[in-house]
Amino acid sequence: MIDLNVVLDQTKEIAKEVGAFIRRERQHFDLASVEAKGLNDLVSYVDKEAEEMIVARLVQVLPEAGFITEEGTRAEQTKEYTWIIDPLDGTTNFIHGIPVFCVSIGLMKGQEIVLGVVYEVNLHECFYALKGQGAYCNDTKISVSKAPTLSESLIATGFPYSAFGQIDEYLTILKVLMQKTHGLRRLGSAAADLCYVACGRMDAYFEYNLNSYDVAAGSLIVKEAGGQVTDFKKGKDYIFGREILASNSQVHEELWKELHKIWS
Repeated sequence: MIDLNVVLDQTKEIAKEVGAFIRRERQHFDLASVEAKGLNDLVSYVDKEAEEMIVARLVQVLPEAGFITEEGTRAEQTKEYTWIIDPLDGTTNFIHGIPVFCVSIGLMKGQEIVLGVVYEVNLHECFYALKGQGAYCNDTKISVSKAPTLSESLIATGFPYSAFGQIDEYLTILKVLMQKTHGLRRLGSAAADLCYVACGRMDAYFEYNLNSYDVAAGSLIVKEAGGQVTDFKKGKDYIFGREILASNSQVHEELWKELHKIWS
């Protein structure tokens, strides 16, 4: 019988240890070590080594689990449990020395995320959740904001860096939201965006062209903090559907309507 509370404690420690490694490497990081996986899609030895460290440790924690990993260290998706890992979410920030980047580890049972850990490296903030047990940051319970309307909300988003096919619709959405909210923020890490919704710093977050490892852990943390998470159609395909809308629940419908007017 798997005790997910024990698994969670071990996962938190792994995320913190890998975060410490990333923090040390940032102190003497050389831009010459950066590689391009695709258009504006960057990677470094830090991403790869961090992922190898995480996988090696998680294999010991839950030997029967499969893996979905950003850097392809290990890929086994046909198991009852599957780890979904982004070793360094916010790589571009890391490369340029902008202090918003995270270790993100989610655990999926069947097709449902049941455990999520996001460690924000620079602020030493460990966000985590188990399904049905609430959400926490550094052992303090967190909850989403109480902003009742879009006009009282601060919205997080992410800019497209390679999939520009719907950039006109996206820019139109930004134009609308600039006029109807307290403002828009682009932090550069989906994991951080989701956790900031979960703890009430942001009231909502939306983005498209994402991968499962960007959102797996953070989406559960938002839900366990009392928020709502859907895709752009208000459905449940936000882990693998490459689009996500997360909010404090109260502004979800209003924000969705603004997106729906424009997004095709």
